[in-house]
Amino acid sequence: MTLEFEPISLDRQKEYHASIKGCPQLVTSDFSFANIFGWCEHYGLEWAFHKDVCFIRQTKPEVIYWAPVGPWKKYDWKNCCAMRESKTFTRVPEELAKLWQEAYGDEITVTENRDHWDYLYSINDLVTLKGKKFHKKKNLLNQFKKKYLYQYEPMGPECVEEVLEMQDEWYKWYEENNPSEALKAENHAITRVLHNIDQICGLTGATLRVEGKVIAYTVAEPICNDTLVIHFEKGDIRYKGVYQAINQMFLENEAEDYAYVNREQDLGDEGLRKAKLSYNPSFFLKKYEATIG
Repeated sequence: MTLEFEPISLDRQKEYHASIKGCPQLVTSDFSFANIFGWCEHYGLEWAFHKDVCFIRQTKPEVIYWAPVGPWKKYDWKNCCAMRESKTFTRVPEELAKLWQEAYGDEITVTENRDHWDYLYSINDLVTLKGKKFHKKKNLLNQFKKKYLYQYEPMGPECVEEVLEMQDEWYKWYEENNPSEALKAENHAITRVLHNIDQICGLTGATLRVEGKVIAYTVAEPICNDTLVIHFEKGDIRYKGVYQAINQMFLENEAEDYAYVNREQDLGDEGLRKAKLSYNPSFFLKKYEATIG
């Protein structure tokens, strides 16, 4: 079997969503459609479909295969020639790593990658912010509410241009003070998703305004029946408590049908890890690197 890879595209997203629904484990943030679509140009992402399973690979800066998405337990991994040809896989969810260990035995090496673990939180916890462990977050939220005459709105196509303007200002400020290729790549991914927000199935989001100007926004996507993933969340830090406000208000107003929110990984950044831990995650989705042969 030879896999026929092609660039990630909008026109096969329904087929891809069907593969996600077939996964026996809660899907990690890497494999939400908005994520692979947003980052596809940066990583040179491609996909190939075979027997309800979607194989994904990045081609930049080198060829690396991501974990396949689909009904893992039904797939014949042992006799999958494409797996042996691919050899190295990244972002492998825990349950799939176990299935591969059973299928390949001593032929496979699996290594835990803490930097890629997803952080999952109870939406109820992040809405109510009860108890000592959330005291600082609630205090900052209350300060924001008292100090500013704000307006919260769900994000619709009509306000995307204003959100893009805010993102551009946010990026230029951070790029001037702490330039990096990672920041540039993220800005490109955000812009790509926002430009196509009305064509990506299931995307949701919200904005915060003060004096009519967008000062914060968030973009999210349901990844399964009980979990939302936050893809992008940006705020103007001149407004104290802005991040606590957009986070709490979005979940309170738009996430009542979900139990958990996935706030993605920290990529080994110490500051980001500290910030994510400060919100008291309920659990993690572990990921692994796998090499066959």
